[in-house]
Parts: sequence; structure tokens; C-alpha cells
Amino acid sequence: QVQLVESGGGLVQPGGSLRLSCAASGFTFSSYAMSWYRQAPGKERELVAAITNPGGVTNYADSVKGRFTISRDNAKNTVYLQMRSLKPEDAAVYYCNAKIVRLGSWFDYWGQGTQVTVSS
Repeated sequence: QVQLVESGGGLVQPGGSLRLSCAASGFTFSSYAMSWYRQAPGKERELVAAITNPGGVTNYADSVKGRFTISRDNAKNTVYLQMRSLKPEDAAVYYCNAKIVRLGSWFDYWGQGTQVTVSS
């Protein structure tokens, strides 16, 4: 079965950096685009960054452009989110997402999320 397991969240001061990882299994990782979303308390889940398969094209939310970098290692079935110059408004639960086709239909798969707290 499809599994997405995030790690790397934690508490960081404003201006600091974190790298999130998402280990994927149960599907042909290199065949699918991967994304990171986040959800802050009281807010809707929003797309942060996405990367195509096998990894040539990326796109970012305007709020994180120039500060976050999404990348993938298809040999390790892992997608990363390098976050720099973190701001308090970046605090959220970050989720890894894969949209995978099964029997002709697309399904969204999510990890359990990893908490990012930005505070001094």
C-alpha cells in the first residue's frame, strides 16, 4: 500500500532553516509528481511546493519563493523540502502528497504530517 512518512519538523527560530523529508513506498515513486502542503491552525491546507517526475520542474507558492526548495531523490524514493529564512507565518503542519492513478482514477495520498514551529 502507498505510504508517505514525513520527518524533519521541529522548533526553529525566525530566520532559521529546516529540511523536511518524505519517504515514499508502495508505488513507482519516479513516475509521479510529488508535493508539499501545509496547514496552520484555523486555515485551509495550502500547496507549498511541487516537483514533477522525474524531477525537472518545480513550482512554489508565492509566499515561499526564494526561501524554500523542493527536491527529490528517486533512488531513495524520497522528496525533500529545504526551508530557509523561516518566518513565524511558516509555522504549520507540513504534509507530503502524492497523486497516484489506480484503475484509471486519481487518488490523493497523504503522510501523517510533521509539525514546524517558528518561534523565538
